[in-house]
Parts: sequence; structure tokens; C-alpha cells
Amino acid sequence: MLRVLRPGGPDDFVLPGAGHGRAHWLGRIPRDAGEIRIAAGPGFVLERVGLRAEAGILGQCLLRRPWRFAAALYERARGSERRYRDILRGACAVTPLAGFEAWAASRARPVQSPAVRLRVRCLILDPADDAAALARTADALARQTHADWTAVVMGAQARGDGAAGGPVTRRAWDPALSPAELLGEADALCVWEAGDEPAPDALALLAAALGGADLAYADAVGPDGAPRLKPDWSPDLALATGYAGRPCLLSRALVARLPGAGLGPLAGAAGALDVAATLAACEAVHLPRILARTAPDTPDAAGRAAAIDRGLAAVGAPARAAIRGGSVEIVWPLPSPAPRVSVVIPSRDRLDLIGRVCRGVLHETAYPDIELVIVDNGSVEPAVLAHYDALRRDPRVRILADPRPFNFAAMVNAGVEAATGTVVVLLNNDVAVLEPGWLEALVRQACRPGVGAVGAKLLYGDGRLQHAGVVVGLGGRAGHILRRRPGDTPGHLGRLRTAHEVSAVTAACLAVARDTYRAVGGLDAEAFPVDFNDVDFCLRLGAAGWKTVWTPAATLAHLESVSRGPSVGEKRARFEREAARFSERWRAVIRHDPYYHPALSLTTFGEDLE
Repeated sequence: MLRVLRPGGPDDFVLPGAGHGRAHWLGRIPRDAGEIRIAAGPGFVLERVGLRAEAGILGQCLLRRPWRFAAALYERARGSERRYRDILRGACAVTPLAGFEAWAASRARPVQSPAVRLRVRCLILDPADDAAALARTADALARQTHADWTAVVMGAQARGDGAAGGPVTRRAWDPALSPAELLGEADALCVWEAGDEPAPDALALLAAALGGADLAYADAVGPDGAPRLKPDWSPDLALATGYAGRPCLLSRALVARLPGAGLGPLAGAAGALDVAATLAACEAVHLPRILARTAPDTPDAAGRAAAIDRGLAAVGAPARAAIRGGSVEIVWPLPSPAPRVSVVIPSRDRLDLIGRVCRGVLHETAYPDIELVIVDNGSVEPAVLAHYDALRRDPRVRILADPRPFNFAAMVNAGVEAATGTVVVLLNNDVAVLEPGWLEALVRQACRPGVGAVGAKLLYGDGRLQHAGVVVGLGGRAGHILRRRPGDTPGHLGRLRTAHEVSAVTAACLAVARDTYRAVGGLDAEAFPVDFNDVDFCLRLGAAGWKTVWTPAATLAHLESVSRGPSVGEKRARFEREAARFSERWRAVIRHDPYYHPALSLTTFGEDLE
């Protein structure tokens, strides 16, 4: 992290991760800066510092992103230093994922492979008996700097059993083989598909990273040449997508805990192993560095869903796998009877908004037991008051008066305190219901053991993406990933197609068990009366042991903050004060959101390279 000390207070910037050896950072240092400090971990080396003229940066912006050049000049003229700086950074210091190869080459720096005494068994799956593909993998293993490894090739045919050269042997696949039998006398198991090409230091770096963890995995370049930049351990995402995939090293202790006696067909063995490892793993280590080029995965979505169902049955999990839009989704059970859900909506005036959201909750939602709690902040419009009179005739509706000065967090807390549901859903008055199953999808997740907050997929009125989870550190504090992209954007690694862990979700639509909400004290109405209270709430849940999940199975429309208006003047000053408190409280997470790769940009809201 880089800190610029100024008379009005410090500016902090998260430096990009150096997983490839080097990282480059471009930033605007204000004229009133008095000191620059850097906080970094062991092994950090500052190789070079250069100064670039503002005119040169503007010229680069004009050439690379002409439409942003005009926006940058506008923000400069109106005195918006932060927006001016971020527009220039987004234009000149960020590379689209499509430019990964050149980006990585400019940052590559060899690392010294640590010497670790770990016996590694490499399992090479060759279901197609592809001699050329197998030769590429064997040659790459022969170049490993880690010396203590053996490999066994598992092919569909029985021919060629025995020695295949060096530490490599070959045998026919036996569907009854257990993971422990595959491991043999080794300390760790590394699974490859024929055609994979591990980097020379892949086994050495994975062995060093593994330590006492259950598994260690690293990034890869896929068969399409695109990078697979993985988050830190995200079990829900790993189960549905197998993102940890290859390269991945499984400890002996983990292999001993893997469920099931056999792995089934050879073509699906890799997927079956990573499903079993995901369900059994307790601790996983992510090495954010490209350590392999991988061949195409063998199993399709249907094959993976079948492997997931077998794994879930083996560990007694009540969930099941389903295929939704070509991707695997894990469907968790709805308790029986379905728990009462209290939907808490803070509001003031605006019949067009409160009328629409109430109609959506009460009449367009397919859920058997709903309580609607409206916390009204001093509405005076006659049409709204008449609407409330009509709503009071519905026994499912409660309306609380809260006439004190606007404090969003306090209003929500009051609504939750009055709620009687087992699950509470915080819902903005500018949200519109799009499909009847949204609430059930949220409740299925919120009732899972270990889950705290659950967020929905929110779309702007034009169908573009508004919320797909919050990345802490994005924009300097916290922000919504992939804002204003098409609503069906799959996201890197296909993560927007399935429920997965995130650091935080917006309170515009947030489900949580009422007891869990109370256990952490609800929203912090003193420190964050208007902004950042939802992100702070999710991070406090995480610190207390509950994870936050975002799911695309619940999709709604959100006219973001339309009822509050723009933040200017005192509103902007209040926002900055709350932002400063948030940064001070959660600086460690701002430095590294575990569900966002450190090579990805925190400047833009897309999945670009920093």
C-alpha cells in the first residue's frame, strides 16, 4: 500500500499484486504532497521510480481512450481530483484481459524455487490415449526444478503398463481405484490431464505453498490462451465450477479424507477428484501466479453435475446439482415448513417507488409466508399516506413511523427489531421484482449453516448489471464489480453464473437470518448512517465466522439511489467522512479482497489487468 501524506489528510492506494514477479503502478501525486510511504511485505523491492508529465498522460489518454479524455478534462475543470485521477489511471494504467500475454511478459521475473522435501505423485489422465498430448506433459514434468516426484499415466487402454521412461509409469484406469491408492507412498497428489504443460517451477512452488494446508493451487493459461486468474479459496465457486482445477496439489491428509471408494469413469476422474477435494478441504492456499498451460477439461456440465451429486451424497449434504443456462448450480433445500421472511423497506414519499416494490413483494412473489415491514421516514405526500392506509388492511403489512433525521442504518435496524420472521430481507424502495422465485432463492442460501448475508443480482432499468457482489478495495474503498456490463455477463471464470462467496453485498437486497443479524449488532448506525453500512456489516459477519454469498438465482431491478438523489455539497462531505472511517476500520481487507485476484484492476469496475 502506498500512502501520500497531505495537509488535509492521507491518500492511500493499493499497489497491484506482483504474482508474476513485477508490478507497475501509475498514480497522480498531488502538488501538496509532503511525504510518500510504502507498506509492503517481506521480499518487496522497489526497482524504479519515474515521473511522468501530466500533459504526457493526457496525450496517452487521448490516443488510447478518446472518450475518456473529454471526461477527464471535465472532471479536472470542476475540481474533482479523485475522478480526474481515476479516469486517467483507467485509460493509461489498465490492460484488458485480452492483452494478457504482453502484459504478463512485461512483468515476468524468475523466482528462486525453494527447496522443500515433499514426495509428489503426479497423476496424468489420458482418456483419449493421445500420444502427442501426453508427450507435452511428460516433457514439461521432466524439466521440473522439484526433483522428488513420480508420475503414473492412466489411460483407457491396458497396453503399455509398466515403465514409460524416467519416473513415469503407465497403467490402465480402474474405476474402483480410491484416491489413496492413486497417491501411493507419496506426500501429495498432483493431477494433470494429458496436454497440460506445467511451468518448470510449478511443483516446487506448489510444494512450498502447501505447508500444512489441505491443498495448494495456482493460476493457469487455458486452452484458449486466456488466463485463469483465480480467487483465494471460494468453496461454493470451486464446487460449481472446479475453478481451482489445475495446477493443484492435494496433501496426504486431504486425500485420506476424500469421500467415496472409487472415482468412476476415466473421462470424469479429474472433475470427480476436485469435487471430492472441495467437499473435504478445510484450508486451501492460492498461489497467484501462472504455473501451467492447461488442456481442455474432459467433463461437460452434465458430467460435472453428476460428480457433484455423487460427492454431496457421499458427505450427506442435502444439496443437489442442477444445470442452469449451461452452467452448474448448487441448489440448497428450502426448510419445511418454509420460514417466515420479514422484508424491511425504509422509505419516504415517492408513491411510484413504494407502490411498485410493495406490489412486487406482496403480489408478484411466490413465497408462502411473508411479512412486510415499512419504516417510514416522515412521508407527507397524500397519495403515499393513502397507500399506507390501504396496505394496513393486509395482515402481512406493518408500517413503522421513524420521523428522526435520515439515518438509513438506524431505520433498517428499527425494522429488523420489529420483524417477526426467522429470515429478514433488507430491500430498498427503488427495487422492482422481476421474477416470482427471487425470495425463495435468497432464503435457500440464508438458511445454510455458516452463511451470513446473501445478496441478489441487481439490474439497472435498461437491463445492464448493477450489482454482482462488492469488491473491497475497488475504487479505493469498495465497489460493485462489472457495473453497467450486459445483464448476462458471465464474469471471469464464469462466476456470475452461479452462487459464490464474496466479501460483501449491497443492502439494496440482502437476506440474513434475524438471529445472525442481531448477533453482530446489525448495521452500524453511528459510524455509517448512510453509506458503507452494508459492506461493514458483511465484513463484521465474516470476522465472526459467517460467509457472504451472492446468487444470480435471485434477480431484481434496482434504480440505484434514485430516491436519495446525487451526493453533492454536504451529502458528498458526509460520504467522504464515512469513507474515511471505512478505510480506517477495514484497511487489511482493502489491501486484498480474498475473492478478487490481486492482478486485476481496482481502478476500473471491470475485470481488467492493473
